Amino acid sequence: MTVDHRFDILLEPIRIGPVTARNRFYQVPHCNGMGYRDPTAVAHMRGVKAEGGWAVVCTEQVELHYSSEITPYIELRLWDDRDIPIVARMADKIHEHGALAGLELAYNGLNGPNFYSREVPMAPTALPVATFTYDPVQARSMNRQDIRNVRRWHRAAALRARRAGFDLVYVYAGHALGFLHHFISRRYNFRADEYGGSLENRTRLLREILIDTKEAIGDTCAVPCRLSMDELLGSEGLEKAEAEDVVGLLAEIPDLWDFCLAGWENDSRTSRFGEEGGHEPYLADLKHLTTKPVVGVGRYTSPDRMAAVIRKGLVDLIGCARPSISDPFLPRKVAEGRLEDIRECIGCNICVSGDFTMSPIRCTQNPTMGEEWRRGWHPEYIRPRESEKPVLIVGAGPAGLEAAQALGKRGYAVTLAEQGREPGGRVRRESRLPGLAAWSRVVEYRVGQLHQLPNVEVYFDSELDAAAVLEFGAPRVVLATGARWRSDGVGHCWTRPMPVAEGAEVLTPDDLMDGRMPGGQRVLVWDDDHYYMGGVLAELLAEKGFETVYATPASEASTWTRNTMEQFFIQTRLLEKGFRVETFRNLDRIAPGAATLACVHTGRTEILAVDAVVLVTSRAPADALAIELAAQRASWNDAGIESIEAIGDAYAPATIAHAVYAGRRYAEELDGPEDTGDSLPFRRELTELSDD
Repeated sequence: MTVDHRFDILLEPIRIGPVTARNRFYQVPHCNGMGYRDPTAVAHMRGVKAEGGWAVVCTEQVELHYSSEITPYIELRLWDDRDIPIVARMADKIHEHGALAGLELAYNGLNGPNFYSREVPMAPTALPVATFTYDPVQARSMNRQDIRNVRRWHRAAALRARRAGFDLVYVYAGHALGFLHHFISRRYNFRADEYGGSLENRTRLLREILIDTKEAIGDTCAVPCRLSMDELLGSEGLEKAEAEDVVGLLAEIPDLWDFCLAGWENDSRTSRFGEEGGHEPYLADLKHLTTKPVVGVGRYTSPDRMAAVIRKGLVDLIGCARPSISDPFLPRKVAEGRLEDIRECIGCNICVSGDFTMSPIRCTQNPTMGEEWRRGWHPEYIRPRESEKPVLIVGAGPAGLEAAQALGKRGYAVTLAEQGREPGGRVRRESRLPGLAAWSRVVEYRVGQLHQLPNVEVYFDSELDAAAVLEFGAPRVVLATGARWRSDGVGHCWTRPMPVAEGAEVLTPDDLMDGRMPGGQRVLVWDDDHYYMGGVLAELLAEKGFETVYATPASEASTWTRNTMEQFFIQTRLLEKGFRVETFRNLDRIAPGAATLACVHTGRTEILAVDAVVLVTSRAPADALAIELAAQRASWNDAGIESIEAIGDAYAPATIAHAVYAGRRYAEELDGPEDTGDSLPFRRELTELSDD
């Protein structure tokens, strides 16, 4: 092991109030879709990060009182003493590996519709709740007694957090999600009393709660303050200059400043809309306003960039959420000089979708994320092989690459055959589209791992038919042959092929990725997929000078990307590039030189003069080999074949994260107990019935 002294600065301990972080790697609070429903799964997930070397590992936001909760989203709760064992399990798991445990107390105010508690939300000013959906709920304005109550509730929750064993307990004024942000921001605070008007008044409650928390637990626990640097709304909201003034007013009260952007969609932009280190202009000039440590984020994946940010004096600790999800062992790999083993975050935000869909967190790069306790998977370790039987994998896309490197690490002899001349499959092709270059890291990491495994052989230009597979004679065969976009329009709206007249030019995403462009200048992109592909292809066509109309049966462009917090940015970009965006429009029929759109509500039609139509609807598994082999099942035994299994898109097309997960699952379960479907293949926690 060679120690790289360029990164010594990242490994230095740093004092945070009464506690000391062992290095400068700081996992800032992040949500995960599990919360109070899956507390042991969350605890193990955080514990693995501590094992991976993060000095501070924080919870997601933790609701501190029943009068402000954010149902349907599933976070943690610390409403009363009964919640202490749940969060204490997390602190214990973090402490097992020598990290500091941080807890982010949250009173959401305007961001909490209270659908579970049915309490009336409270806010600095009476306004409709500011949630991710247009909930028909309004908050009432807090009076002085309400403010005294919340101060008391926050103090009590901080004491519970200390009893649970946490080392850092946050005061949360960030992301436009916490009520303290709402008090500070001119966008939400129109009060005329001592808590409104001037910035000093709007900051008063934050000061009071910081002091309350320090007095209650500050002798043993650090008290960080998470503060929004900018709402990116100009004079309509909180601006950087005001954030600097807030820090100036409160500079030495918290033990640490954790700076973020508001809203969350700005703070955690995808790589398509935000570069690594994108927060640095907002972090400039903040650190010199306080002597306390500063943590900032920026989806940092490069240790060089991390060290440079600290040397420049922008921050004292490198804050990470998504990079810590992609690689929980990133700090240890830096410390051990194993930079080539880092799974760099691709910035796709599939992790965020877990929170928005109220489902366990997942990661495109790290298929073990969220499965540490549920399935017993670990991001760095996998059990040794349990037989000497080799494996043949057909297809070097995301599923095949993941299966190959995971099986190789188990010790199996693996042959990976790819029909093309390069690995990566759909990921390689899609990473060449506008804004998706970072996605190539999915391929680069796995290819790098394969190069370290002498028991894995990779062959290109190797298109295998059934006879070749049978002749090869590997006992286990994995078909990771991917999928192709359909050209017949079958998808959500059309469950059978749509009417296409002879002579009409119809293209698919695969056609465009293969370099085939429309013959004429006028193009319709019809998006019935609703994820990123339709919008990306519209951008591609615009870059090449085509006159493009984007149409979708949904209410907005790429509507599922609300779950990755991209939808606003996608539609904004389409409009700014001059696209005509047609929503609530079904594609009724395609003819040479024309396409007919129909309103999904009234059925009224309009005819567009277009030279070509790009159908972004659904994908069909590339399962010809699977079908051919199934037809020759009687020959398997003679060929020495025990099992043939299709995985990933070849089994059922979905996201890249699904494909990588499928590859890992095959590798994890090989030679394990047979899954008959009669019992759960993962662990879950059940709510205990009350005595009533």
